[in-house]
Amino acid sequence: HAWLVLLPHSPTAMADDEERAAELKKKRSFRKFSFRGIDLDQMLDLSTEQLMDILHARARRRFSRGLLLKRPVKQLKKKLLKAKKDCGPHDKPDVVKTHLRDMIIIPEMIGSIVGVHQGKVFTTVEIKADMVGMYLGQFSITYKPVRHGRPGIGATSSSKFVPLK
Repeated sequence: HAWLVLLPHSPTAMADDEERAAELKKKRSFRKFSFRGIDLDQMLDLSTEQLMDILHARARRRFSRGLLLKRPVKQLKKKLLKAKKDCGPHDKPDVVKTHLRDMIIIPEMIGSIVGVHQGKVFTTVEIKADMVGMYLGQFSITYKPVRHGRPGIGATSSSKFVPLK
């Protein structure tokens, strides 16, 4: 029997390794993010008017009424920018706490970490590119979802016959 033995240094083994590496690279390549046909780099360069054109109607109305001119919003933007600037190139920025649940996420906020108040505590939200145009409050739930257990005493008609002790 003549078996084909692939040694690590044979030309066929090297070719196979290169093919496998090329396949892995194809698998691992990330899809480029785009928001309504505009990629991330272009989105960061947009003016307010251009950004308004690609957002939904409620956000457009809010921008046209001067969202970015209001003092709390300006302060939040300034703090987020400072937190991003102070951290290293591969570090995550510090959490910036805010009560502005109705703040629309804009491209300059991408990469920041915001602590959004949910009525009792601050929920940490890392802002990603696909969150543009949404509200901060959408990512910080204000209620504790109901976890249904067994019904309590008097909750159903059959529970009248259950002894209390």
